[in-house]
Amino acid sequence: MSNSDTFSSYHPVVNFLYFGMVLAFSMIFMHPVCLFISLVCSFIYSINLNGLKSIRFNLRYILPMFLIAALFNPAFNHEGITILTYLPSGNPLTLESIIYGIAAATMIVTVISWFTCYNAVMTSDKFVYLFGRIIPALSLILSMTLRFVPRFKAQIKVVSDAQRCLGRGVSRGSVLERAKNGIMILSIMVTWALENAIETADSMKSRGYGLKGRTAFSIYRFNNRDKAVLLYLLLCGAYIIIGAFLDVIHWRYYPTIKGVAFGAYPISVFLCYFALCITPVILNVREDIKWKALKSAN
Repeated sequence: MSNSDTFSSYHPVVNFLYFGMVLAFSMIFMHPVCLFISLVCSFIYSINLNGLKSIRFNLRYILPMFLIAALFNPAFNHEGITILTYLPSGNPLTLESIIYGIAAATMIVTVISWFTCYNAVMTSDKFVYLFGRIIPALSLILSMTLRFVPRFKAQIKVVSDAQRCLGRGVSRGSVLERAKNGIMILSIMVTWALENAIETADSMKSRGYGLKGRTAFSIYRFNNRDKAVLLYLLLCGAYIIIGAFLDVIHWRYYPTIKGVAFGAYPISVFLCYFALCITPVILNVREDIKWKALKSAN
């Protein structure tokens, strides 16, 4: 969690509702404007959370994934009536398949970008706080799964450095020796992961986790600030859902590209969608302005 992220300090219910809505809307709404809004807002918020590390991640992983996904659809999907040319296999290359490939690729990278933000904000303790009493076993497993990747990355660096100091690094020796050292590191990591999972399960069991009537300490308090943002999110979500049911943001790609004409109501839905997606950034900017005003006053 970023120390400068104001949205992370809100109640877990607010955080979870926000990410639930933006992720669901990003996967459902295939209108180009909705895709663009969600993509831009997710990138802005990820940079706001992780700084330069997020930019490197986007360029190193997200951009190649976008290109691969965008090229994959027209190579195997030949629907659409606007034929541009014919592939060597004899299948047509259509404009609609290209546009849909770009839209699908945008949706995929947008969801991944939102999940990076989710992992930074929705920590394991927040997830257990929300679902520990409702689904204790599943919430513990999901919490351990979500925190597994960053912990595994940190631990494998420690193990790799230790093995390299012993002359067993994966960058030394012949190909066979490197493979042997890599397998040894992998074996150590698998053992560590299994032991860590067993220790966590035993620790939670000894504390009475999941037992009926068990109380738990919580640092989270649902105050007026959380109520205001929760109401704001619910109103934005309801307005967007109503617009979706009225087909004002409907868009199709096959057999021809066609969508609802722009008007006052569709534009208002797009603006509401933008307001919803950019909410954490707005809260951060507002808090920065307040902080600078307090500093200047002193």
